[in-house]
Amino acid sequence: MRYQTYKKVSCVSFILPAFLIFMGVICFPVIFSFALGFTQWKGYGPMRFVGLDNYIRMFQDPVFHIGLRNNIMIVLVSVFGQIPLGLALAYMLHRKMVKATNLFEALIFLPITISSVIVAQLWNRIFSPVGIFTALLRLITGNPDYVLTIVENQALAIVPIMFVLLWQHTSLYMVIFLANMQRIPATVIEAAQLEGASEGRIFLRLMVPMLGYVIFINAILAISGSFKSFDLIYSMTGGGPAHYTEVMAVYMYNTTFVHQNYGYGSALSIIIILFIVLSLLLIRGVSRMLKME
Repeated sequence: MRYQTYKKVSCVSFILPAFLIFMGVICFPVIFSFALGFTQWKGYGPMRFVGLDNYIRMFQDPVFHIGLRNNIMIVLVSVFGQIPLGLALAYMLHRKMVKATNLFEALIFLPITISSVIVAQLWNRIFSPVGIFTALLRLITGNPDYVLTIVENQALAIVPIMFVLLWQHTSLYMVIFLANMQRIPATVIEAAQLEGASEGRIFLRLMVPMLGYVIFINAILAISGSFKSFDLIYSMTGGGPAHYTEVMAVYMYNTTFVHQNYGYGSALSIIIILFIVLSLLLIRGVSRMLKME
């Protein structure tokens, strides 16, 4: 009996510190933000209860609509761009379809190791009026005065950022897929080759189904990461021009800490959490329908 008591006490003593840290770092801020979302507060002075006014204002706010649209576009390019491309690159490396495999893998993986702030400054130089991309377009069009105007288009201003996100984060999924492909017995692929299966058929009919659960995990990482997109976008455009590249995380930051509207910013943070949860439930439902999970 005393042994069971000591066992329970030891288990609690190991779990309790981590649980308290989790409650203090994760649960308490979420609960506090949820309560703060029903108030108007500048970060100092008394709080004023406003009920659902922050949420009503939010869904009537055109900047919020732009941020939500941009977030959805980033989710789409992450799930349907980064993951398939990472899977294809991993298969090419696994099957040694390219020479100097180690060098090729290192070059692809390099962007994820660079700070997002540095990546943002690098691509800002490339897309600038005197950058490489603009110079290349001037050479192609034959117009020495050509200026990149895509950033002035509300619908297309987010495209350069989506390209940079695709370039930087694809390597993460490539490494995850490659590590799991190496766990698949080589005899499985050899048997398929003996049956006359082509590389494309092996990839689509063998590798993709066997990596279904990994695809599901990567989709979760992509969705949660897309809604948390902040550092690259804030460093690259700050949400401008005219909020065209705004995402909900940047809008929440500016609202809360720049304009000191903590109530409205907290409401935005709760909506971001809800969108992440709903997106994950959706991808979970799809994976069950496709029997990927």
